[in-house]
Amino acid sequence: MRKIALVTSTRAEYGILSRLIGKLEEDPAIELQLIVTGTHLSEKFGNTIKEITYPVTKKIDIEIEKTPAHSLALCIEKFDQALRKLRPDLLVILGDRYEIMGVAQAAMLNNIPIAHLYGGDTTEGAIDEAIRHSITKMSHLHFTSCEESRKRVIQLGENPERVFNFGALAIENIKNAPLLSKEELEKAMDFKFAQKNILVTFHPVTLEGNAKIQFNELLEALKELKDTNIIITCPNSDEGNEEIFELITEFEKAHRNVKAYKSLGMKRYLSCLKYVDMAVGNSSSGIYEVPAFHKPTVNIGNRQRGRLQCESIINCKPEKGDILNAISIAYKKDCSNIDSPYYKENTANNIVNIIKNYNLQNILHKVFYNIDIPENLKHGEK
Repeated sequence: MRKIALVTSTRAEYGILSRLIGKLEEDPAIELQLIVTGTHLSEKFGNTIKEITYPVTKKIDIEIEKTPAHSLALCIEKFDQALRKLRPDLLVILGDRYEIMGVAQAAMLNNIPIAHLYGGDTTEGAIDEAIRHSITKMSHLHFTSCEESRKRVIQLGENPERVFNFGALAIENIKNAPLLSKEELEKAMDFKFAQKNILVTFHPVTLEGNAKIQFNELLEALKELKDTNIIITCPNSDEGNEEIFELITEFEKAHRNVKAYKSLGMKRYLSCLKYVDMAVGNSSSGIYEVPAFHKPTVNIGNRQRGRLQCESIINCKPEKGDILNAISIAYKKDCSNIDSPYYKENTANNIVNIIKNYNLQNILHKVFYNIDIPENLKHGEK
């Protein structure tokens, strides 16, 4: 039996991983070690461990409400101790969070092979870009969201035989999730949908340091919307989240048509996407999940710049006028024939098959895979 450790640290990443976790949990050839950390264990961020429906092997508190550097250092120390005891055959991690980089570092230093989901994506406006590529270099098996990302992972020197494009779990989740009816959702959220409804998620912009200014511009734009109910989901734990939390609290108190949630959980969140008119903000969900519901996304600023996008996404500057113009365009946009570039059939099953059966002997030994470089670039020429 193969011991597989899987780490989840945020509400968003758990929502993506939940179907995969279920398949690993039910497979008789796998002993799943589910490790919960990060914002799941924080009251400020909704204490979202309560949304996890699978047996938890270990909870690791890394004091996520403190600075990222503090949490990262604590993460490495505590995961070093945990992994030494659990000794999994393979560690499964997703994404580009700083705490997930800490998990990867602890595993690497303990000679535990890593399977990484969604390397090769690009987010030029966030520190996540550097973290994601760093995790790729510490990992041994790679599952990418699209072919462009697969090529980037190979460009980073990873062996093509270890890089698999099975599509995005998030899209497969949507096609299989039992969503709530509008009446059930309104009761579960204590919220009443109006004729017009918008879902807003805005995270700190880590490379720009002006999240408060950008979010204020968004709020000023939202004030102009008439006969519209606004659902706001709170930001992640990136540096600058405190200011956004405060602005959300003030905005909700001042506007009867606004309701904010620390976390909706996967079922309520996906159900929301079914009934709102659009998503507005700078979350990766606007790039991945929202188009699968044939709804438009107003993507603000640079945080998601570089990701593969489909035609339902309207990009705009973090300025009131540009945001309002993008929302106006979104209301008129026909997304009924939009297809997600991230969808492939049997995503979770294909990932499980590799995790369960890939030969791990000598997997820790990595040889840099060189690609051909055009002659005019070999010596720094333009």
